Amino acid sequence: MGLRQFAAVAMLFALSACGGPDNVYATDAEVAAARYVHDGPPSVTLFTVVGAGGGAGAHSGLLINASQRVMFDPAGSWHHPKLPERHDVHYGMTPLMVDFYVDYHARVTYDVVEQTVPVSPGVAQLLYQRALANGATGKALCANNLSSVLRGVPGFETIPQTFLPKQIMKAFGELPGATTRVITDDDDNENHGVLIVQMGDPRAE
Repeated sequence: MGLRQFAAVAMLFALSACGGPDNVYATDAEVAAARYVHDGPPSVTLFTVVGAGGGAGAHSGLLINASQRVMFDPAGSWHHPKLPERHDVHYGMTPLMVDFYVDYHARVTYDVVEQTVPVSPGVAQLLYQRALANGATGKALCANNLSSVLRGVPGFETIPQTFLPKQIMKAFGELPGATTRVITDDDDNENHGVLIVQMGDPRAE
């Protein structure tokens, strides 16, 4: 990879915990081509990026396994050139792409807390529709928009309306059936290594 290409990749993936509004809107054909149906049960997974060792929360994202599996990443900076996006909803979230998402955020200064709860097919689909209807999220509003999508959905009534990712994380972890794991990594803060792997990994084809 040449210096110019490397710079382009770095700019494309540059990490900012909660960025500005994303007005990207993929076509119907792009979304249909990327459709990925996961064979696991309907579920919702909250990813919270927190300072290493339990520090402050920096970002929230929601993986929704509904009629297809998508990532709702409000105001997030993570993008993959092979995945279509409509505002903050990313399509084609295969296990490899989920790994890319996690590895992109985990680094020496940030851990990723992954929390999953099982839901009914109807609840999963409702969350997918609410995430899509949310539109583009403004800068630093990731947790506020994510909590808005969750609140009012059956089973998520205890999720607070908040600007703080760790408040959502705490309430989410108390939901019935919730499982939690903490993902750590020793990548440096620039995290360029995983970006290059994403662009060149044949498994992403």
